[in-house]
Amino acid sequence: MILRIDGTDVPVTWEKNESVQALEALCPLTIEMSMYGGFEQVGAIGTSLPRSDRQTSTAPGDLVLYSGDQLVVFYGTNRWAYTHLGRVDLTKEELTALLSEHDVTITLEAVK
Repeated sequence: MILRIDGTDVPVTWEKNESVQALEALCPLTIEMSMYGGFEQVGAIGTSLPRSDRQTSTAPGDLVLYSGDQLVVFYGTNRWAYTHLGRVDLTKEELTALLSEHDVTITLEAVK
């Protein structure tokens, strides 16, 4: 899948799991994200996806599924139960510049 943040393609290493497959099946998908807690952007997917939540400590770049129906992109850290979807392959500084100033729009597109 291709992930865009406010129109900018960002490199992602996706997990190989049922949640990512279900997310890809929804593509093309646009998610309006909101800043939360000073360390993440959160947005409703619009439907519930399969989940395999486990307690984890997140790191900048982690893409996770929260409560089965919300996409979260971290530019900081947190500890909670999530389903891991992948990792944005940018530095913490690059992620902070993209995600910490305002709410963003994420678009997902299946690779053909």
